[in-house]
Amino acid sequence: MSHSPVYRERGLTIAAGFNGPPTSANGGYACGRLAAMAAEHLEGPVAVTLLSPVPLAVPLVYRVSGRRGQAWAGDELVATVSPANDEVVPVPGISPAEAEVAAESFLGRTGHPFPTCFACGVDRGGEGLGLTPGQLPGRFGTVACVWSPDERHADASGTIAAEVVWAALDCPGGWTTDPRIELRLLGRMTTRVVEPPRASRPCVVVGQRTGGGGHVVVNSTALYDAEDGKLLASATAHWVAV
Repeated sequence: MSHSPVYRERGLTIAAGFNGPPTSANGGYACGRLAAMAAEHLEGPVAVTLLSPVPLAVPLVYRVSGRRGQAWAGDELVATVSPANDEVVPVPGISPAEAEVAAESFLGRTGHPFPTCFACGVDRGGEGLGLTPGQLPGRFGTVACVWSPDERHADASGTIAAEVVWAALDCPGGWTTDPRIELRLLGRMTTRVVEPPRASRPCVVVGQRTGGGGHVVVNSTALYDAEDGKLLASATAHWVAV
């Protein structure tokens, strides 16, 4: 497949409800939206790098030239998209029962830095994803929970939107360290979707710290079907201290 080098641009807007921090987009959701646009001119997995918080309810411009994409908010470059160099190695799966035990220790129930986050916020009720990734006993730096995708995030066939899958893989990585002690935000993310989850079919989400330290932490996350254990999607991400 060949791609035209001709310069192109398209617009997009991220609705206010898909926030992470109160005034900016959930990092994984924003990355998923940009990855979908990049699929029109790039083959295979992409790395989305967030250079600054992606604003909500503001028209953005996605500009393409060759094998690179850029997202602009006015005169500010907020993100770039390029072919992925990071290898996406899935975190080993666990049973739903193990994930439910881990979720009981979710640190975000008290002192959550972003309690209205679309993916893991505790003050979203049924509007968000409701992820509660807690420490998995006996596995340092590994968190897990069960997630039941809601039909409001699916298309007519019941398939969950790709950007929502990115969001579901985002926040568990952030909880592999304690953001209440040292806050980090998503800096770069690469996701490989094997098979999109289905609405109302439970999944197990697992996140594991895999490297880095100090200013940047590297983690991997994976999404498994809770009934048959099939790998549905996996991601690797860099989180940057702020």
